[in-house]
Amino acid sequence: MAAPPTTPARRTRRLKKRQRPRVRGLSFNRMIPNLMTMLGLCAGLTGMRFGLEERFGSAATALLIAACIDGLDGRIARLLRGTSRFGAEFDSLSDFLCFGVAPAFVLYLWALHEGGRFGYIPCIMFTVCMALRLARFNASLDDDANQPKYASNFFTGVPAPAGAGLALFPLFLGLEAQHLHCDWLYELTRDPLLPALTLSGTAFLLVSTLPVWSFKNFKVPSPMILPTMLGTGAYAAVLVAEPWGALAAAGIIYILLLPISRRSFHRLRREAEALQESDDQPVAAPAN
Repeated sequence: MAAPPTTPARRTRRLKKRQRPRVRGLSFNRMIPNLMTMLGLCAGLTGMRFGLEERFGSAATALLIAACIDGLDGRIARLLRGTSRFGAEFDSLSDFLCFGVAPAFVLYLWALHEGGRFGYIPCIMFTVCMALRLARFNASLDDDANQPKYASNFFTGVPAPAGAGLALFPLFLGLEAQHLHCDWLYELTRDPLLPALTLSGTAFLLVSTLPVWSFKNFKVPSPMILPTMLGTGAYAAVLVAEPWGALAAAGIIYILLLPISRRSFHRLRREAEALQESDDQPVAAPAN
């Protein structure tokens, strides 16, 4: 016996039954920045583990990976429109561990433990100042609209990843000296005095009000584009050939750029104030 013909009503009911339920939640694209932040946090923790095992080259590499991820996750979040308050707080906590706790921890295992109870003081100073630096940065996010336009190109104080790189200067220099078999330089970097000075000095730079170039909206003048590209390529070649020496040299160059950054900030502020004063002056009425 033939089956009865399917009516349009039955066909509509079957189509409705086959529809999949709509899943509500966060899209994977918006989760990518938070996943990258988590990977950076894991890299920082892994660097601390390598420090405990006295694998200081691997520890420095893990912290460098965390710094690279930190430089990418925020840009990717803005590109994918995945910025959120949760992501900002998570990134700040990850920065505190990777750039505030881990460098001081590794340097303590590298040399500062030889200084006894006094070797612990620079570690405390650096970590506390890093926490203050990050807290000040988070508090200033709500005041960005009130800042002048030129101030958006500058940080207040040295940023967290750069501060970690400056603090790790003795480690980079020591690894390069070990590679070159330069015993006197290697012993100098293992002396507790040099890491204590770098940690204390970097802690001061973190909480200072020194204007530092952010390089986010930095514009290279047209005559300097080609030399900048050539210099970047040369530095990349040196970084591949002698990574620890290149990183130590980058720290010295960064310190030398700080006075230039301060002078640039004050020059822009004077120009902005002069422009504002000229705009506020009343226009003289024309004579009859």
